[in-house]
Amino acid sequence: MTDRADRRTALAAGLAEVEARIDAACASAGRARQDVALVVVTKTFPASDVILLRDLGVTDVGENKVQEAAAKSGAEAFAGLRLHLIGRLQSNKALAAGALADVVHSLDRERLIGPLARGRAGRAVQLGATEAGTLPVLLQISLDGDPSRGGVTAENLERLAEAVLASPLRLAGVMAVPPPGAEAGAAFATLAELAGRVRRLAPEATWISAGMSGDLETAVANGATHLRVGSAILGSRSPFR
Repeated sequence: MTDRADRRTALAAGLAEVEARIDAACASAGRARQDVALVVVTKTFPASDVILLRDLGVTDVGENKVQEAAAKSGAEAFAGLRLHLIGRLQSNKALAAGALADVVHSLDRERLIGPLARGRAGRAVQLGATEAGTLPVLLQISLDGDPSRGGVTAENLERLAEAVLASPLRLAGVMAVPPPGAEAGAAFATLAELAGRVRRLAPEATWISAGMSGDLETAVANGATHLRVGSAILGSRSPFR
């Protein structure tokens, strides 16, 4: 068996295991499986893995860094896939992110809104407005009130939501990562409450991006609509090449 065939077999096994976990979590929570999307996090893994995942039926992949995602995009790795940017955005990368991503999970401050919108407008010029569409964004929330790791604080959540609603971007929902040492269930319950506050301003903002390889079941139980799963499918992280 070739190395590529071996890798495909390993990815297929990991993907099947995670899908089975999601199925079981949805059944346990009384939720429909189609209401929970799997975003396979391919950060640090090569474009060849992204292509294999697409061949295995994956439709959504996640990347942390704009520069790495751009390199893989240049290799046509994301053709036919929805690219989710899930890492904290640097202000000087927001323009490129708006042009590259299909979804941005990490909008956490107002000064990112303009560059993201301009980046998407440039994509619309290049591809045509219909194909490019409106960029969906999620508000990344700091669940412990410490924005140094990324995330808008709960106190400033509505203000940021209103700024997005006044922009050309589409407010799709919220995202968070449990703080270090926090119990996942409590963190995701808090996120669900904050998501409700956003929905009072924007009823269509129904997405909740939460849950990774180790806590996806807890995330599903607390209403997550998008799971960001990497290592359970792709294995241990390795340097991007």
